[in-house]
Amino acid sequence: MESEQVLKGIIGSGISMKTILVVDDEPKITDLVRDYLVRSGFTVWTAPDGRAALAAAREKKPDLILIDLGLPDMDGLDVTRSIRRESGVPVIVLTARDEETDKILGLELGADDYVTKPFSPKELVARVRAVLRRSEASKESAPADVLRAGDLLIDLARHRVLINDREVELTATEFELLATMARQPGRVFTRAQLLDAIHGISFETFERAIDSHIKNLRHKIESDPRQPQRLLMIYGVGYKLSDTPGGEAQTP
Repeated sequence: MESEQVLKGIIGSGISMKTILVVDDEPKITDLVRDYLVRSGFTVWTAPDGRAALAAAREKKPDLILIDLGLPDMDGLDVTRSIRRESGVPVIVLTARDEETDKILGLELGADDYVTKPFSPKELVARVRAVLRRSEASKESAPADVLRAGDLLIDLARHRVLINDREVELTATEFELLATMARQPGRVFTRAQLLDAIHGISFETFERAIDSHIKNLRHKIESDPRQPQRLLMIYGVGYKLSDTPGGEAQTP
């Protein structure tokens, strides 16, 4: 049977339910996650491998994707990379890999959070809700709520970032991180403060995740990510969005 044919949709009740795509080749894990999410009021689609996941992401356009890194046909990181090239949909990585480098790599590819197996289903649902809240909050700001920092414009209502009238596509986490700093340009934020701003819950997410998101942001909004002029690191403290973009560049 083709992977697309074994894709299963489990539909819950409700009018405005959020749709979650769960990608994992272990039926016990898939069933457990699906059952908890459905009981929590979500509509859930499942896919057993990378190819089915990419097809489902394009067809179903879920509100969030949970993806295991150890898939049988494609590495979950490659699937995440492909999804991120096509969409800003929130992604949470599920992984049995407990190495910090794997977690950091997932975040650098654009994942919004990660959960290490074995995990608590209740914690997983809480993380799903937290990521969705961030995504929704970034889209539901007042229409007049626009932030500016030099030639950088952040339209909170429309979830858009423009640089010299050129639109830049960001993930929900990247957008919230940039907006947090843009509300107070020039202020230095510690990693812990930024982590709290974008996650709202701590769990075991470590502060180095911020470094990964900053790296991704620099590639999107800096002319030369190796010599950033907007997102600056203050060594031993944290990061700030320059209130004088175009000034002296910084070597990260």
